[in-house]
Amino acid sequence: MFDHIRPAIATLAFMTLLVGVAYPLSVTGVAQVAFPDQAAGSLVRDDAGQVRGSRLIAQAFDGDQWFQPRPSAGDYATVASAASNLAPSNPQLRERIEQASTGLSGQAPLPMQLATTSGSGLDPHLSPEAAAWQVPRIAQARGLAEAELLRLIEAHTERPLFGPAVVNVLALNLALIDNPSTSSQ
Repeated sequence: MFDHIRPAIATLAFMTLLVGVAYPLSVTGVAQVAFPDQAAGSLVRDDAGQVRGSRLIAQAFDGDQWFQPRPSAGDYATVASAASNLAPSNPQLRERIEQASTGLSGQAPLPMQLATTSGSGLDPHLSPEAAAWQVPRIAQARGLAEAELLRLIEAHTERPLFGPAVVNVLALNLALIDNPSTSSQ
């Protein structure tokens, strides 16, 4: 019987080392050499080198002077990232959408992106239309012309080869900080 167990244990140990240690280390090494920015988390740093966030993960912004990302079912925590998985007929979904849209003021109708979570709950992008919907609130809070904010949205709109145009909310809010004409009043 031990003659049958010994090869099984040796195979298990070998495969564990190969697939559980050698392969992940080699993939990580190749990624860090070939794609250092992405392998490090696509972090966004300010001029002082301070990490401000990641281009790939949404984060909350408090106050009317900021563009708001999509709501998060997990409060923007990466460990709890997921959709709420509530059915359209579930009253909890209606309550959550009403709660998410309570803090957003502006012209009607509210874009669904600003009231519903994405599949991951951490989507850092909005459509240019959802970002533009927030312009009147931000212009009033910052004392800016709406046209200036619309130009900022256009400058930060990404147009991928496939899929719709998107705006990264973190990049947009950092542009509000970096641009002296859009700084908080």
